[in-house]
Amino acid sequence: MTAPITRHLSRRGFIAAAAGTAGALLLPRAQAAEARAKPLVFAHRGASALRPEHTLAAYSKAIADGADYIEPDLVCTRDGVLVARHEADLTETTDVAKRPEFASRRTRKTFDGETHTGWFVDDFTLAELKTLRAVERIPQSRPGSAQYDGMFQLLTFEEVIDFVAAQSATTGRLIGLVPELKSSTYFAAAKLALEDRFIATLAAHEYTRRAPVEIQSFEVANLRYLRDKLGRRANLRLMQLVGVGAMQPSDVVAVRGKLTYAEMATPRGLRDVASYADTFAPPTRALIPLKKDGSLDAPTALAADVHAAGLRLETWTFRPENRFLAADFRDGAGEHARNEAGSVAEMRRYLQLGLDGLFTDDPALGRKAVDG
Repeated sequence: MTAPITRHLSRRGFIAAAAGTAGALLLPRAQAAEARAKPLVFAHRGASALRPEHTLAAYSKAIADGADYIEPDLVCTRDGVLVARHEADLTETTDVAKRPEFASRRTRKTFDGETHTGWFVDDFTLAELKTLRAVERIPQSRPGSAQYDGMFQLLTFEEVIDFVAAQSATTGRLIGLVPELKSSTYFAAAKLALEDRFIATLAAHEYTRRAPVEIQSFEVANLRYLRDKLGRRANLRLMQLVGVGAMQPSDVVAVRGKLTYAEMATPRGLRDVASYADTFAPPTRALIPLKKDGSLDAPTALAADVHAAGLRLETWTFRPENRFLAADFRDGAGEHARNEAGSVAEMRRYLQLGLDGLFTDDPALGRKAVDG
């Protein structure tokens, strides 16, 4: 199950290997390989266009709508528990600001190069966090999701794994996990390093020893560490996320290094990424940028360069509201309006570049775009 394999296993070989070791819980090998021959649909924070992000409701909807993988972003509580939140700041995605018992914990912190004022996960124990409830991050654009505000608890990583394993057993469909380690440098400075906690959690669960797991980070040192500790396994890939231009990974900034995301996206930089990661994941507009009028420009060379380096190409993030679409695909219904046809059309345009996977806030639309 965990024997070394060649680093750049194909999509078909990767899924077949994982399915072949998973026993009756997962699809037969041939079915699984066939089911995953197409580009992968990653549910960004679950079905986050339709339900508050990183909740069981968001993950359940994503799986029902055909996502191949669900994404738990991982941060750490004061007492050392990994939980699914997009960042350390709890202000926009929970009801913490309305909880008078936690008013005194409002503070100011800096992570990933930005300073935030609010309430932070590492100032709360898991028991305290469990008293909070999730809310929609952008209610003006997603009122349908906002109607679920206050209904759902925050989740530990272990709870997410158990839920996905149960869904896989129930549906008979192989469902992957694409966890992102968030702000590793920040949590290490707080003596709450994510990596060993994450490795221990993977090892403790039968499902994550067998099912597909693709681990993401915008930092570099943590991915190198994970590659060294986890080795190369049939069910595991590492994904290097990147920003744009002169932005730098937080771990590089911490040591006053000079590496930028732009340098990582050059042919030379991509070869270096391929020495420790399997996937390169730039934002969509790094692949096809926008013109001044907001419409799509010509594609850059990045897609071809990524594949030439032997890396998979997976991009983030497609969202179904007009405000997030290129001008080519907007329908004139208002910036906050859902535009399903436009979102599918935009994803199909990017799929023409040879994507191996895409992140979307609405997996049903991603499934439609991929399936044709």
